[in-house]
Amino acid sequence: MEPDRKYPVGIQTFSRLREEGYLYIDKTDLIWKMTKESPFVFLSRPRRFGKSLLTTTLDAYFKGQKELFEGLKIMDLETEWLSYPVLHFDLSGAKHLPIEQIKAELVRQLAILEKDYGRDETEVSPGMRLAGLIQRSFQKSGRQAVVVIDEYDAPLLDVLHDPERLEAAREVMQEFYQRLKMCEGMIRFCFITGITKFSQLSIFSTINNLTNISMDSKYAAICGITEEELATQMAPDIAMLAREYECTPEEMHAKLKRQYDGYRFAKMSPDVYNPFSLLKCFNHRNIANYWFDSGTPTFLIRQMQHFRTDITTMDRIAARASAFDQPTENMDDALPLLYQSGYITIKDYDRETDFYILSIPNKEVRTGFVENMIPLYTGINKNNTAGFAMRFWRALKNDNIVAAMQEMKAFLAGIPYVEGFKEKLKEVKNYEGFYEYTFWLTFNMLNLYARTQVKCAGGRIDFVVWMPDTTYVFELKVNGTAQEALDQINSNGYALPYETEGCTVVKVGVQFDRETMTVGEYLVG
Repeated sequence: MEPDRKYPVGIQTFSRLREEGYLYIDKTDLIWKMTKESPFVFLSRPRRFGKSLLTTTLDAYFKGQKELFEGLKIMDLETEWLSYPVLHFDLSGAKHLPIEQIKAELVRQLAILEKDYGRDETEVSPGMRLAGLIQRSFQKSGRQAVVVIDEYDAPLLDVLHDPERLEAAREVMQEFYQRLKMCEGMIRFCFITGITKFSQLSIFSTINNLTNISMDSKYAAICGITEEELATQMAPDIAMLAREYECTPEEMHAKLKRQYDGYRFAKMSPDVYNPFSLLKCFNHRNIANYWFDSGTPTFLIRQMQHFRTDITTMDRIAARASAFDQPTENMDDALPLLYQSGYITIKDYDRETDFYILSIPNKEVRTGFVENMIPLYTGINKNNTAGFAMRFWRALKNDNIVAAMQEMKAFLAGIPYVEGFKEKLKEVKNYEGFYEYTFWLTFNMLNLYARTQVKCAGGRIDFVVWMPDTTYVFELKVNGTAQEALDQINSNGYALPYETEGCTVVKVGVQFDRETMTVGEYLVG
Protein backbone atom coordinates (compact mmCIF):
# COMPACT_ATOMS: atom_id res chain seq x y z
CA MET A 1 0.00 0.00 0.00
CA GLU A 2 1.29 3.47 -0.89
CA PRO A 3 1.42 5.85 2.12
CA ASP A 4 -1.35 8.44 2.06
CA ARG A 5 0.99 11.36 2.66
CA LYS A 6 1.04 15.03 1.85
CA TYR A 7 4.60 16.32 2.08
CA PRO A 8 4.94 19.96 3.22
CA VAL A 9 7.42 21.03 0.57
CA GLY A 10 7.59 24.83 0.63
CA ILE A 11 5.01 25.08 3.44
CA GLN A 12 6.39 26.87 6.49
CA THR A 13 3.15 27.77 8.29
CA PHE A 14 2.31 25.36 11.11
CA SER A 15 -1.42 26.14 11.10
CA ARG A 16 -1.73 25.39 7.38
CA LEU A 17 0.35 22.26 7.70
CA ARG A 18 -1.92 20.90 10.46
CA GLU A 19 -5.24 22.06 9.05
CA GLU A 20 -4.54 20.65 5.59
CA GLY A 21 -3.19 17.31 6.81
CA TYR A 22 0.47 17.53 5.79
CA LEU A 23 3.10 15.29 7.34
CA TYR A 24 4.54 16.78 10.53
CA ILE A 25 7.52 15.35 12.40
CA ASP A 26 6.65 16.11 16.01
CA LYS A 27 9.10 18.47 17.72
CA THR A 28 6.61 19.95 20.18
CA ASP A 29 8.14 18.37 23.28
CA LEU A 30 11.43 20.17 22.53
CA ILE A 31 9.57 23.39 21.76
CA TRP A 32 7.70 23.22 25.09
CA LYS A 33 10.94 22.55 26.97
CA MET A 34 12.73 25.43 25.22
CA THR A 35 10.02 27.96 26.13
CA LYS A 36 10.25 27.03 29.81
CA GLU A 37 14.02 27.23 30.21
CA SER A 38 14.85 30.76 29.11
CA PRO A 39 12.87 33.92 28.23
CA PHE A 40 15.28 34.96 25.42
CA VAL A 41 16.52 32.27 22.98
CA PHE A 42 18.73 32.37 19.89
CA LEU A 43 19.08 29.50 17.39
CA SER A 44 21.18 29.35 14.23
CA ARG A 45 20.66 26.62 11.63
CA PRO A 46 21.48 26.30 7.90
CA ARG A 47 18.95 27.42 5.31
CA ARG A 48 16.06 25.10 4.50
CA PHE A 49 16.27 23.39 7.86
CA GLY A 50 12.81 24.21 9.16
CA LYS A 51 13.55 27.39 11.12
CA SER A 52 10.53 29.20 9.68
CA LEU A 53 8.23 26.28 10.52
CA LEU A 54 9.59 26.40 14.06
CA THR A 55 8.74 30.11 14.37
CA THR A 56 5.17 29.62 13.13
CA THR A 57 4.77 26.68 15.55
CA LEU A 58 5.77 28.99 18.38
CA ASP A 59 3.30 31.55 17.03
CA ALA A 60 0.43 29.04 17.21
CA TYR A 61 1.47 27.70 20.61
CA PHE A 62 1.61 31.11 22.28
CA LYS A 63 -1.68 32.15 20.73
CA GLY A 64 -3.20 29.20 22.55
CA GLN A 65 -4.37 27.40 19.39
CA LYS A 66 -4.70 24.09 21.19
CA GLU A 67 -6.71 22.44 18.44
CA LEU A 68 -3.69 22.54 16.10
CA PHE A 69 -1.65 20.42 18.52
CA GLU A 70 -4.07 17.54 19.02
CA GLY A 71 -2.22 14.23 18.97
CA LEU A 72 1.22 15.82 19.43
CA LYS A 73 3.64 15.35 22.33
CA ILE A 74 2.98 18.78 23.79
CA MET A 75 -0.54 17.76 24.74
CA ASP A 76 0.93 15.66 27.58
CA LEU A 77 3.03 18.60 28.78
CA GLU A 78 1.02 21.82 28.50
CA THR A 79 -1.89 22.34 30.89
CA GLU A 80 -2.79 26.04 30.61
CA TRP A 81 -2.92 26.93 26.88
CA LEU A 82 -2.95 30.67 27.56
CA SER A 83 -3.15 33.15 24.71
CA TYR A 84 -0.40 35.78 24.52
CA PRO A 85 0.00 38.67 22.09
CA VAL A 86 2.51 37.45 19.50
CA LEU A 87 4.67 39.92 17.54
CA HIS A 88 6.06 37.85 14.68
CA PHE A 89 8.64 39.31 12.27
CA ASP A 90 10.02 37.62 9.14
CA LEU A 91 13.03 39.54 7.83
CA SER A 92 13.58 37.39 4.75
CA GLY A 93 11.97 40.21 2.77
CA ALA A 94 14.88 42.48 3.72
CA LYS A 95 17.43 40.53 1.68
CA HIS A 96 19.34 42.41 -1.03
CA LEU A 97 17.85 45.77 0.02
CA PRO A 98 19.62 49.13 0.49
CA ILE A 99 19.55 50.63 3.99
CA GLU A 100 16.47 52.82 3.55
CA GLN A 101 14.47 49.92 2.17
CA ILE A 102 15.51 47.73 5.11
CA LYS A 103 13.95 50.37 7.34
CA ALA A 104 10.89 50.42 5.10
CA GLU A 105 10.49 46.64 5.43
CA LEU A 106 10.65 46.86 9.21
CA VAL A 107 8.08 49.67 9.15
CA ARG A 108 5.80 47.64 6.88
CA GLN A 109 5.72 44.72 9.28
CA LEU A 110 5.33 46.98 12.31
CA ALA A 111 2.35 48.70 10.65
CA ILE A 112 0.55 45.36 10.25
CA LEU A 113 0.85 44.67 13.98
CA GLU A 114 -0.11 48.25 14.85
CA LYS A 115 -3.53 47.64 13.32
CA ASP A 116 -4.25 45.49 16.40
CA TYR A 117 -2.37 47.46 19.03
CA GLY A 118 -2.21 51.06 17.78
CA ARG A 119 0.67 53.46 17.40
CA ASP A 120 1.94 56.57 19.16
CA GLU A 121 3.01 59.17 16.60
CA THR A 122 6.01 60.11 18.75
CA GLU A 123 7.51 56.72 17.92
CA VAL A 124 9.62 57.64 14.90
CA SER A 125 12.15 54.81 14.58
CA PRO A 126 11.56 51.06 14.06
CA GLY A 127 12.93 50.35 17.52
CA MET A 128 10.62 52.90 19.16
CA ARG A 129 7.65 51.44 17.35
CA LEU A 130 8.61 47.92 18.47
CA ALA A 131 8.84 49.08 22.09
CA GLY A 132 5.46 50.79 21.74
CA LEU A 133 3.90 47.62 20.36
CA ILE A 134 5.24 45.53 23.23
CA GLN A 135 3.96 48.01 25.81
CA ARG A 136 0.48 48.43 24.30
CA SER A 137 0.01 44.71 23.66
CA PHE A 138 0.84 44.10 27.31
CA GLN A 139 -1.59 46.76 28.47
CA LYS A 140 -4.38 45.63 26.12
CA SER A 141 -4.16 41.89 26.80
CA GLY A 142 -2.96 41.88 30.39
CA ARG A 143 -0.30 39.35 29.38
CA GLN A 144 3.33 39.69 28.39
CA ALA A 145 4.16 39.76 24.69
CA VAL A 146 5.90 37.03 22.72
CA VAL A 147 8.40 38.27 20.12
CA VAL A 148 9.44 35.92 17.30
CA ILE A 149 12.03 37.05 14.75
CA ASP A 150 12.75 34.81 11.75
CA GLU A 151 15.84 35.31 9.52
CA TYR A 152 17.12 38.10 11.73
CA ASP A 153 20.40 38.22 9.77
CA ALA A 154 18.89 38.45 6.26
CA PRO A 155 19.60 42.21 5.91
CA LEU A 156 23.25 41.67 6.87
CA LEU A 157 24.50 38.63 4.98
CA ASP A 158 24.82 40.18 1.53
CA VAL A 159 26.94 43.09 2.85
CA LEU A 160 29.43 41.06 4.90
CA HIS A 161 32.09 41.88 2.32
CA ASP A 162 31.39 45.63 2.51
CA PRO A 163 32.37 47.09 5.93
CA GLU A 164 30.68 50.44 5.29
CA ARG A 165 27.33 48.97 4.25
CA LEU A 166 27.55 46.30 6.94
CA GLU A 167 28.01 48.97 9.60
CA ALA A 168 25.02 50.94 8.29
CA ALA A 169 22.81 47.84 8.29
CA ARG A 170 24.10 46.84 11.72
CA GLU A 171 23.11 50.21 13.18
CA VAL A 172 19.56 49.91 11.83
CA MET A 173 19.11 46.42 13.23
CA GLN A 174 20.78 47.22 16.55
CA GLU A 175 18.39 50.11 17.12
CA PHE A 176 15.52 47.69 16.50
CA TYR A 177 16.77 44.84 18.69
CA GLN A 178 18.01 46.85 21.65
CA ARG A 179 14.42 47.66 22.64
CA LEU A 180 13.90 44.02 23.54
CA LYS A 181 16.13 44.39 26.60
CA MET A 182 14.40 47.62 27.58
CA CYS A 183 11.03 45.84 27.50
CA GLU A 184 12.19 42.66 29.23
CA GLY A 185 9.55 42.83 31.95
CA MET A 186 6.77 42.90 29.36
CA ILE A 187 8.10 39.95 27.31
CA ARG A 188 7.03 36.38 28.11
CA PHE A 189 9.32 34.82 25.49
CA CYS A 190 11.58 36.02 22.68
CA PHE A 191 12.90 33.73 19.96
CA ILE A 192 15.43 34.87 17.35
CA THR A 193 16.67 32.64 14.54
CA GLY A 194 18.80 32.87 11.43
CA ILE A 195 21.74 31.27 9.65
CA THR A 196 24.69 33.09 11.17
CA LYS A 197 25.77 34.24 14.58
CA PHE A 198 26.41 37.94 15.05
CA SER A 199 27.78 39.00 18.41
CA GLN A 200 25.46 40.28 21.10
CA LEU A 201 27.62 43.38 21.41
CA SER A 202 27.26 44.44 17.77
CA ILE A 203 23.67 43.39 17.00
CA PHE A 204 21.70 42.59 20.12
CA SER A 205 23.33 45.30 22.18
CA THR A 206 22.31 44.95 25.83
CA ILE A 207 20.43 41.63 25.54
CA ASN A 208 22.86 39.99 27.94
CA ASN A 209 20.40 37.24 28.88
CA LEU A 210 20.08 35.84 25.33
CA THR A 211 20.57 32.06 25.52
CA ASN A 212 22.23 30.58 22.44
CA ILE A 213 20.99 26.98 22.01
CA SER A 214 22.62 26.44 18.60
CA MET A 215 25.15 23.94 20.02
CA ASP A 216 23.10 22.74 22.99
CA SER A 217 22.81 18.95 22.86
CA LYS A 218 19.27 19.08 24.30
CA TYR A 219 18.06 20.93 21.21
CA ALA A 220 20.30 19.42 18.54
CA ALA A 221 17.27 17.80 16.88
CA ILE A 222 14.79 20.69 17.19
CA CYS A 223 15.14 21.32 13.43
CA GLY A 224 15.63 18.59 10.85
CA ILE A 225 14.74 14.89 10.86
CA THR A 226 16.71 12.43 12.98
CA GLU A 227 17.71 8.89 12.09
CA GLU A 228 15.16 7.55 14.59
CA GLU A 229 12.36 9.74 13.20
CA LEU A 230 13.10 8.59 9.67
CA ALA A 231 13.21 4.92 10.64
CA THR A 232 9.96 5.05 12.63
CA GLN A 233 7.65 7.87 11.57
CA MET A 234 8.70 7.69 7.92
CA ALA A 235 9.10 3.94 7.47
CA PRO A 236 6.12 3.82 5.00
CA ASP A 237 7.78 6.51 2.90
CA ILE A 238 11.05 4.59 2.75
CA ALA A 239 9.17 1.47 1.66
CA MET A 240 7.33 3.45 -1.03
CA LEU A 241 10.58 4.87 -2.46
CA ALA A 242 12.23 1.43 -2.28
CA ARG A 243 9.51 0.04 -4.55
CA GLU A 244 10.12 2.93 -6.94
CA TYR A 245 13.85 2.09 -7.06
CA GLU A 246 13.29 -1.68 -7.00
CA CYS A 247 15.39 -2.23 -3.90
CA THR A 248 14.76 -3.24 -0.31
CA PRO A 249 13.70 -0.72 2.37
CA GLU A 250 17.04 -1.30 4.09
CA GLU A 251 18.94 -0.46 0.89
CA MET A 252 16.80 2.64 0.36
CA HIS A 253 17.40 3.78 3.93
CA ALA A 254 21.14 3.51 3.28
CA LYS A 255 20.81 5.54 0.05
CA LEU A 256 18.88 8.29 1.85
CA LYS A 257 21.43 8.33 4.64
CA ARG A 258 24.33 8.84 2.22
CA GLN A 259 22.44 11.54 0.34
CA TYR A 260 20.81 13.66 3.05
CA ASP A 261 22.06 12.64 6.52
CA GLY A 262 25.21 13.61 8.34
CA TYR A 263 24.46 16.88 10.14
CA ARG A 264 25.37 17.21 13.80
CA PHE A 265 24.94 20.39 15.79
CA ALA A 266 26.43 19.61 19.20
CA LYS A 267 28.95 17.45 21.05
CA MET A 268 26.30 14.85 21.80
CA SER A 269 23.97 15.03 18.81
CA PRO A 270 21.96 12.56 16.77
CA ASP A 271 22.60 12.53 13.04
CA VAL A 272 20.14 14.92 11.43
CA TYR A 273 18.78 14.81 7.87
CA ASN A 274 18.14 17.94 5.83
CA PRO A 275 14.32 18.09 6.02
CA PHE A 276 13.76 20.12 2.84
CA SER A 277 15.69 17.70 0.65
CA LEU A 278 14.33 14.57 2.31
CA LEU A 279 10.69 15.64 1.99
CA LYS A 280 11.22 16.81 -1.58
CA CYS A 281 12.81 13.46 -2.39
CA PHE A 282 9.71 11.62 -1.14
CA ASN A 283 7.40 14.10 -2.85
CA HIS A 284 9.09 13.63 -6.24
CA ARG A 285 10.03 9.99 -5.61
CA ASN A 286 13.51 10.79 -6.80
CA ILE A 287 16.87 11.05 -5.00
CA ALA A 288 18.45 14.29 -6.22
CA ASN A 289 20.36 17.35 -5.03
CA TYR A 290 17.50 19.62 -3.98
CA TRP A 291 19.34 21.81 -1.47
CA PHE A 292 21.18 23.56 -4.30
CA ASP A 293 18.12 24.45 -6.40
CA SER A 294 18.86 28.11 -5.75
CA GLY A 295 22.63 27.71 -5.99
CA THR A 296 25.34 28.56 -3.49
CA PRO A 297 24.55 31.76 -1.55
CA THR A 298 26.36 34.80 -2.90
CA PHE A 299 27.47 35.90 0.57
CA LEU A 300 29.31 32.61 1.10
CA ILE A 301 31.12 32.72 -2.25
CA ARG A 302 32.24 36.29 -1.59
CA GLN A 303 33.65 35.39 1.82
CA MET A 304 35.43 32.30 0.47
CA GLN A 305 37.02 34.47 -2.20
CA HIS A 306 37.91 37.14 0.36
CA PHE A 307 39.63 34.67 2.69
CA ARG A 308 41.17 32.59 -0.15
CA THR A 309 39.62 29.44 1.32
CA ASP A 310 41.46 26.18 0.62
CA ILE A 311 38.55 23.94 -0.33
CA THR A 312 40.68 20.80 -0.32
CA THR A 313 40.90 20.94 3.49
CA MET A 314 37.15 20.64 4.00
CA ASP A 315 37.04 16.87 4.46
CA ARG A 316 38.62 16.66 7.94
CA ILE A 317 39.00 19.95 9.80
CA ALA A 318 40.07 19.80 13.44
CA ALA A 319 38.95 22.87 15.37
CA ARG A 320 37.71 24.07 18.71
CA ALA A 321 34.20 25.50 18.91
CA SER A 322 35.59 29.03 19.17
CA ALA A 323 36.93 28.68 15.60
CA PHE A 324 33.58 27.96 13.93
CA ASP A 325 30.85 28.96 16.39
CA GLN A 326 32.05 32.54 16.57
CA PRO A 327 30.37 35.85 15.70
CA THR A 328 30.31 36.30 11.96
CA GLU A 329 31.70 39.80 11.95
CA ASN A 330 34.76 38.71 13.96
CA MET A 331 35.83 35.88 11.66
CA ASP A 332 39.27 35.86 10.07
CA ASP A 333 38.51 32.94 7.73
CA ALA A 334 35.40 31.44 6.14
CA LEU A 335 35.10 28.53 8.59
CA PRO A 336 32.26 30.05 10.70
CA LEU A 337 30.19 30.77 7.59
CA LEU A 338 30.84 27.34 6.11
CA TYR A 339 29.68 25.71 9.35
CA GLN A 340 26.72 27.98 10.06
CA SER A 341 25.55 27.76 6.44
CA GLY A 342 25.62 23.95 6.51
CA TYR A 343 28.45 23.28 4.05
CA ILE A 344 30.46 21.57 6.76
CA THR A 345 29.19 20.06 9.99
CA ILE A 346 30.35 18.30 13.14
CA LYS A 347 31.41 14.72 12.50
CA ASP A 348 33.14 13.87 15.77
CA TYR A 349 34.20 15.35 19.09
CA ASP A 350 37.21 14.54 21.28
CA ARG A 351 36.37 15.33 24.89
CA GLU A 352 39.98 15.01 26.03
CA THR A 353 41.33 17.69 23.68
CA ASP A 354 38.04 19.61 23.25
CA PHE A 355 38.50 19.44 19.47
CA TYR A 356 35.70 18.93 16.95
CA ILE A 357 36.17 17.23 13.58
CA LEU A 358 34.27 19.02 10.82
CA SER A 359 33.54 17.77 7.33
CA ILE A 360 31.13 18.02 4.40
CA PRO A 361 27.84 16.49 5.65
CA ASN A 362 26.69 14.21 2.85
CA LYS A 363 26.61 13.35 -0.84
CA GLU A 364 24.07 16.05 -1.72
CA VAL A 365 26.12 18.88 -0.24
CA ARG A 366 29.39 17.53 -1.65
CA THR A 367 28.02 17.30 -5.20
CA GLY A 368 26.27 20.66 -5.18
CA PHE A 369 29.16 22.44 -3.50
CA VAL A 370 31.68 21.06 -5.96
CA GLU A 371 29.56 21.97 -9.00
CA ASN A 372 29.28 25.56 -7.78
CA MET A 373 32.97 25.83 -6.86
CA ILE A 374 34.46 24.45 -10.09
CA PRO A 375 34.06 27.68 -12.13
CA LEU A 376 35.09 29.81 -9.15
CA TYR A 377 38.33 27.97 -8.35
CA THR A 378 39.47 26.69 -11.74
CA GLY A 379 37.71 28.71 -14.44
CA ILE A 380 36.54 25.39 -15.94
CA ASN A 381 33.01 24.77 -17.15
CA LYS A 382 31.47 22.22 -14.77
CA ASN A 383 29.91 20.27 -17.64
CA ASN A 384 33.32 19.76 -19.25
CA THR A 385 34.68 18.64 -15.90
CA ALA A 386 31.86 16.15 -15.38
CA GLY A 387 32.60 14.48 -18.72
CA PHE A 388 36.27 14.09 -17.91
CA ALA A 389 35.51 12.84 -14.40
CA MET A 390 33.20 10.13 -15.71
CA ARG A 391 35.72 8.88 -18.28
CA PHE A 392 38.59 9.02 -15.79
CA TRP A 393 36.50 7.14 -13.19
CA ARG A 394 35.57 4.40 -15.65
CA ALA A 395 39.23 3.93 -16.55
CA LEU A 396 40.26 3.64 -12.89
CA LYS A 397 37.35 1.30 -12.17
CA ASN A 398 38.61 -0.94 -14.97
CA ASP A 399 42.16 -0.77 -13.55
CA ASN A 400 43.30 0.95 -16.75
CA ILE A 401 45.72 3.55 -15.45
CA VAL A 402 47.05 4.20 -18.98
CA ALA A 403 43.63 5.25 -20.24
CA ALA A 404 43.03 7.27 -17.08
CA MET A 405 46.24 9.26 -17.51
CA GLN A 406 45.50 9.83 -21.20
CA GLU A 407 42.15 11.30 -20.18
CA MET A 408 43.88 13.49 -17.62
CA LYS A 409 46.41 14.72 -20.15
CA ALA A 410 43.75 15.61 -22.71
CA PHE A 411 41.58 17.30 -20.10
CA LEU A 412 44.33 19.51 -18.70
CA ALA A 413 45.56 20.42 -22.18
CA GLY A 414 42.09 21.70 -23.07
CA ILE A 415 41.50 23.86 -20.00
CA PRO A 416 40.66 27.48 -20.95
CA TYR A 417 42.81 28.99 -18.22
CA VAL A 418 41.71 32.31 -16.81
CA GLU A 419 43.61 35.32 -18.15
CA GLY A 420 47.18 35.43 -16.91
CA PHE A 421 47.10 32.01 -15.28
CA LYS A 422 49.55 30.30 -17.66
CA GLU A 423 52.05 33.10 -17.13
CA LYS A 424 51.64 32.87 -13.38
CA LEU A 425 52.06 29.09 -13.37
CA LYS A 426 55.25 29.31 -15.43
CA GLU A 427 56.71 31.99 -13.16
CA VAL A 428 56.11 30.48 -9.75
CA LYS A 429 58.73 28.22 -8.27
CA ASN A 430 56.35 25.40 -7.28
CA TYR A 431 52.64 25.68 -8.05
CA GLU A 432 50.82 22.40 -7.56
CA GLY A 433 47.76 23.90 -5.86
CA PHE A 434 45.84 24.47 -9.08
CA TYR A 435 46.08 20.81 -10.01
CA GLU A 436 45.09 19.72 -6.49
CA TYR A 437 42.00 21.95 -6.63
CA THR A 438 41.12 20.68 -10.09
CA PHE A 439 41.41 17.00 -9.15
CA TRP A 440 39.69 17.39 -5.78
CA LEU A 441 36.73 19.13 -7.38
CA THR A 442 36.61 16.73 -10.31
CA PHE A 443 36.61 13.51 -8.30
CA ASN A 444 34.23 14.84 -5.68
CA MET A 445 31.83 15.82 -8.44
CA LEU A 446 31.40 12.08 -9.00
CA ASN A 447 31.28 11.49 -5.24
CA LEU A 448 34.45 9.44 -5.33
CA TYR A 449 36.27 9.66 -2.07
CA ALA A 450 39.30 11.79 -2.92
CA ARG A 451 41.48 13.90 -0.69
CA THR A 452 44.46 16.16 -1.21
CA GLN A 453 47.35 16.88 1.14
CA VAL A 454 46.58 13.74 3.18
CA LYS A 455 48.58 13.62 6.42
CA CYS A 456 50.57 10.48 7.19
CA ALA A 457 53.62 9.59 9.26
CA GLY A 458 55.97 10.34 6.34
CA GLY A 459 54.52 13.75 5.45
CA ARG A 460 51.64 14.84 3.22
CA ILE A 461 50.39 12.84 0.25
CA ASP A 462 49.43 15.07 -2.67
CA PHE A 463 46.38 13.10 -3.70
CA VAL A 464 44.57 9.87 -2.73
CA VAL A 465 41.59 8.35 -4.56
CA TRP A 466 39.61 5.47 -3.05
CA MET A 467 37.91 3.14 -5.53
CA PRO A 468 35.86 0.07 -4.50
CA ASP A 469 38.80 -2.34 -4.88
CA THR A 470 41.80 -0.07 -5.42
CA THR A 471 43.43 2.88 -3.68
CA TYR A 472 45.44 5.27 -5.88
CA VAL A 473 48.22 7.31 -4.29
CA PHE A 474 49.34 10.23 -6.47
CA GLU A 475 52.35 12.48 -6.06
CA LEU A 476 52.36 15.53 -8.33
CA LYS A 477 55.48 17.38 -9.47
CA VAL A 478 55.66 20.70 -11.28
CA ASN A 479 59.37 21.02 -10.50
CA GLY A 480 60.85 17.55 -10.74
CA THR A 481 60.38 14.28 -12.55
CA ALA A 482 57.85 11.47 -12.41
CA GLN A 483 60.58 9.22 -11.00
CA GLU A 484 61.23 11.69 -8.19
CA ALA A 485 57.51 11.73 -7.44
CA LEU A 486 57.35 7.92 -7.30
CA ASP A 487 60.50 7.77 -5.19
CA GLN A 488 58.92 10.21 -2.74
CA ILE A 489 55.88 7.94 -2.36
CA ASN A 490 58.13 4.96 -1.61
CA SER A 491 60.71 6.65 0.61
CA ASN A 492 58.10 8.40 2.74
CA GLY A 493 55.86 5.35 3.03
CA TYR A 494 52.82 7.14 1.60
CA ALA A 495 51.19 3.86 0.52
CA LEU A 496 51.75 1.97 3.78
CA PRO A 497 48.52 3.09 5.55
CA TYR A 498 46.42 1.65 2.71
CA GLU A 499 48.19 -1.66 2.18
CA THR A 500 46.42 -3.14 5.23
CA GLU A 501 42.92 -2.29 3.97
CA GLY A 502 42.58 -5.43 1.84
CA CYS A 503 42.55 -3.72 -1.56
CA THR A 504 45.13 -3.10 -4.28
CA VAL A 505 47.31 -0.01 -3.85
CA VAL A 506 48.57 1.72 -7.00
CA LYS A 507 51.28 4.39 -6.69
CA VAL A 508 51.44 7.02 -9.43
CA GLY A 509 54.14 9.66 -9.86
CA VAL A 510 53.05 12.49 -12.16
CA GLN A 511 55.16 15.27 -13.67
CA PHE A 512 53.46 18.30 -15.23
CA ASP A 513 55.00 20.03 -18.22
CA ARG A 514 55.22 23.82 -17.72
CA GLU A 515 55.16 24.51 -21.45
CA THR A 516 52.23 22.32 -22.50
CA MET A 517 50.41 22.86 -19.15
CA THR A 518 49.43 19.22 -18.91
CA VAL A 519 50.82 15.81 -17.94
CA GLY A 520 54.39 15.44 -19.18
CA GLU A 521 55.14 11.94 -17.92
CA TYR A 522 53.97 9.51 -15.28
CA LEU A 523 55.22 6.31 -13.69
CA VAL A 524 53.24 3.60 -11.95
CA GLY A 525 54.68 1.60 -9.07
